[in-house]
Parts: sequence; C-alpha cells; structure tokens
Amino acid sequence: MDTNKPPSVSPNPWADLQQFTPARIALGRAGNSLPTRAHLDFQLAHALARDSVHIPVDFSVLEQHLTEQGYPSLRLQSLADNQAKYLQRPDLGRLLATTPPPSASVDAAVVVADGLSSQAIAHHAAAFLDLLLPALQQRGYVLAPVCLVKHARVAIGDAVAAHYKAKLCVVLVGERPGLSSPDSMGIYFTYQAQAGISTDADRNCISNIHHNGLSYQLALKKLLFLIEEAENLGYSGCLLKDETQVGSGITHL
Repeated sequence: MDTNKPPSVSPNPWADLQQFTPARIALGRAGNSLPTRAHLDFQLAHALARDSVHIPVDFSVLEQHLTEQGYPSLRLQSLADNQAKYLQRPDLGRLLATTPPPSASVDAAVVVADGLSSQAIAHHAAAFLDLLLPALQQRGYVLAPVCLVKHARVAIGDAVAAHYKAKLCVVLVGERPGLSSPDSMGIYFTYQAQAGISTDADRNCISNIHHNGLSYQLALKKLLFLIEEAENLGYSGCLLKDETQVGSGITHL
C-alpha cells in the first residue's frame, strides 16, 4: 500500500479557527468539492431551517404550562388564516383577526407569536416566561393574559397592547432561522405601543436566544434594564440603548 497517497479530504489551514465559531469555515475539500460529511451536514441544517418555518406552532403545550403555573392565557389569530398566506403576506400577520374580550386596563401585555420559527417558541418560550412573568409581577406590574397569537408578526403586539391600554408590550417571536440556529427566539419591547402608529424604530430587540446563543437569564436582565430605562425616559426604541454590558449597575439577577 502506498502510504504516501494523499488523504481523500484535503484539510484547510484555517481549521484551528473552528474552535471560535459555529460558522461553516475550514471544511476542507474533496477534489474541487466539499467533503461528503460537510455537504450532508449543510443539507440537514437547511432542512431543519425549512421545517422550522413551515411546521405550524402548537400552542397547546405552552397554554397548559401557563395554566399549571397559574397564569391565564388567550389564543388569538392574525388575519393570515393559513401558513402560505402568512409567509406571502407579512402585512396580514401584523393585524388581529380576533379581538381579545373586554378587560380592565393593565400595565403590561406579553405576547407570544410564532413568527418564522415554530421551534423557537416550542423550545424556549415556556422557560423564558417562567422567568419573565414573576419578575414583572414582583415589580408591581398588572399583567394581561398571555396572548398566544398564531401566524403573527412582531407588530401584532401593538394591537394587543392598545386593546389592554398597556404601557409595556413584550413580544416573544420565532426569528428567521439560520443554518446553525433554526430555533432562535427574539424579544421585542415597545413602550406605549399604539396600533398602526408604532414602528420598528419604537422597539428594542433582544435576539439570538437559544441554547447556543443568549441565555434566558441574560436576556431577562437586558429586558428589565430596557423596561426601567423606558419608564424613566418615557420612550423605547432606537434612542434607548442597552447598556447592561458597560457598567449599568443592574442588580436584578
């Protein structure tokens, strides 16, 4: 046997950099192509990302979990009445098809929206709500029922907050899946949200919440900081900066 025969996969000199990132770098090559393993890994990641977008969210498990924890919830629906329409018509995902029942005014509205990743909500929403809801109550906020909205975009929270006359609106939403994180969840916070008036510039976003990304505890710390600052300043959005990593002195957790 010729021991000097080169291996079937040529290594990449950047291979040492793989320890610093989950990105697909330094995969090597087989002839002029990717190695078979790297090619199959890519196909699997792509399939998982597609499934996360197309598989409908099942709110029944989350609804039962909230009930067991003593928190009321409410299922709602956007104007996009099926998955295909939801993906093709983002505008319909921002509008409620069902209006919540009449309610007394509250301080905070928490909304869970499927967004573009049902897996993000299935994997992370319950665990984060277990931290968020008691933290808000401990600070004296009166909460609306947690609204579970199917086929919903971020701006659906504005209509919910306006209905309840809530000054705080927190939306948990499945983020557009990536090839390394098909189940990433985002949080959008809006102060004094108004349906049809609030824009993305009025919101603060905390993204990349998943097991290999931002932890639930750090995400909550950032959100509580933003809420406190919004209460002090009277606004949220692009003018409100997250300073939790630069000596903000936050001691919530």
